[in-house]
Amino acid sequence: MSIGVSANRLELLQIARAVAAEKSIDESIVIEAIEEAIQKAARSRYGAENDIRAKIDTKTGELSLTRNMTVVEEVENDSQELNLADAKKIDKTAEIGTVFSDELPPIEFGRVASQTAKQVITQKVREAERQRQFEEYKDRVGEIISGIVKRVEYGNVIIDLGRAEAIIRRADGIPRENLQNNERVRAYIYDVREEVRGPQIFLSRAHPDFMAALFSQEVPEVYEGIIEIPSVARDPGSRAKIAVISNDGSIDPVGACVGMRGSRVQAVVSELAGEKIDIIPWSDDPATFIVNALQPAEVAKVVLDEEDQRIEVVVPDEQLSLAIGRRGQNVRLASQLTGWSIDILTEEEESERRQKEFAERTQLFIAALDVDEVIAQLLATEGFTDVEDLAYVDLGEIGAIEGFDEDTAEEIQARARDYLDRLSAEQDAKRKELGVEDAVLEVEGVVLAMAVKFGENDVKTVDDLAGLVTDDLRGWFETKNGERVREPGILEEFNLASEDAEMMIMRARVAAGWISEEDLPQPEVVEEEVDEATAAFDVESMDLAALEAEAEALGLDLDAELPEEGEEAKAD
Repeated sequence: MSIGVSANRLELLQIARAVAAEKSIDESIVIEAIEEAIQKAARSRYGAENDIRAKIDTKTGELSLTRNMTVVEEVENDSQELNLADAKKIDKTAEIGTVFSDELPPIEFGRVASQTAKQVITQKVREAERQRQFEEYKDRVGEIISGIVKRVEYGNVIIDLGRAEAIIRRADGIPRENLQNNERVRAYIYDVREEVRGPQIFLSRAHPDFMAALFSQEVPEVYEGIIEIPSVARDPGSRAKIAVISNDGSIDPVGACVGMRGSRVQAVVSELAGEKIDIIPWSDDPATFIVNALQPAEVAKVVLDEEDQRIEVVVPDEQLSLAIGRRGQNVRLASQLTGWSIDILTEEEESERRQKEFAERTQLFIAALDVDEVIAQLLATEGFTDVEDLAYVDLGEIGAIEGFDEDTAEEIQARARDYLDRLSAEQDAKRKELGVEDAVLEVEGVVLAMAVKFGENDVKTVDDLAGLVTDDLRGWFETKNGERVREPGILEEFNLASEDAEMMIMRARVAAGWISEEDLPQPEVVEEEVDEATAAFDVESMDLAALEAEAEALGLDLDAELPEEGEEAKAD
């Protein structure tokens, strides 16, 4: 686009309107761009040090070019400023801040000036267009949008949305899906952000929420909010699991999403290049939800660890491969869907593990208590897991074991306490040998066995303990080679709750002088609300006749049950 003096007044306005309509931007932005281009060309003609302004009348198209001088107290740039004394010579009413404008003659646009003007206008229009795109799409994150494949670059697909361009990056596409130029495609807007090269609209066909949005389009009950989709897990292009729940007891969420003869779910499957979809009924009970999520495998037993969000699932031997799925797909998707780490065992493996644990406990009791195998097995069978249980449990619980008497129970408990005393002495000696300070033991919650573990992990002072974080004590999870791997903590074997580990570290920080007691997290005190109507017992409001009738129906004689007046005081 070049601008010359031959362009009449209306041509400027026509150019501005045409560009604004083509780029879907405001006409005033194009006018400002033209004004800036003319200003730049004029400064190259009259001197860049001058303050030259161009103004186009938006009604008539008339162009005015002026050189401005501003009245200031102290002149720093005599090309753009003049002092008050000189200004008074021009206009007696002049004051600080007054601007004098001298009209300049129109300029001729040569080839270089025209090219410069074109670049300025093009840049301004492009910036306005990008800003318009950002404003238009920034609030549409979470929507499904349709566009036409414009080109494919190194696995990234550029989509023409009509008034903007978007990108489906290689990782956001469905594997093995081959999109062709000029093919219409639907995708999910998951991010719109401003970057150095302008606003970028990121689309995805692999995002879990893309599937949820497709169901919202295909299933009216989902769109209306009658059926909700709490979570989705996908292995794009292969298989997916979607959890659904109905807010209306009369509507089956799974059946509604499947549709008549599978019509609704098939529409989604077709859009996702044949991806198989398992529709799972959601439950607020984690065990039930996880059992549902592992479908089509049958589950015999589950054991939950709510602290670590882990669950152990026991399945029949013949169901193991079905529960795990090809390359672990079924259990991986179930874990993503529920948010729980899932460990799968067969009934045979669980039985072997229980037998192993039983044998280990039996050997522990034989060695610690110096008893024969039969007694040790009886103790393990009754659910005692370690010597400490026996040392401090009520004697009656030991004596209640079949074949045991009170003397046997006392002897077993005495041996258990002797063993713990010997163990404590050994642990204390080892703790000192490792160089763990006595002050570490004074931190509330730390026991000798923990102090030994601290020493083995180079935690020897209160400051060392205070510098740890909860994960250092309890362990944490890391993703390695695409798998979630648990890294053990220093006190892994003690099964510390997160709150206990945090409090231990905080108390160490108090002992180290890092914080004060007031900084410790305070337990929440829940005050029970007392209903004043029931708290205040108003005898006068009682219906005595009804009370007597009720007592008579129960066969009670109130005169015999209630004390005579004054008797209660005497009894006290």
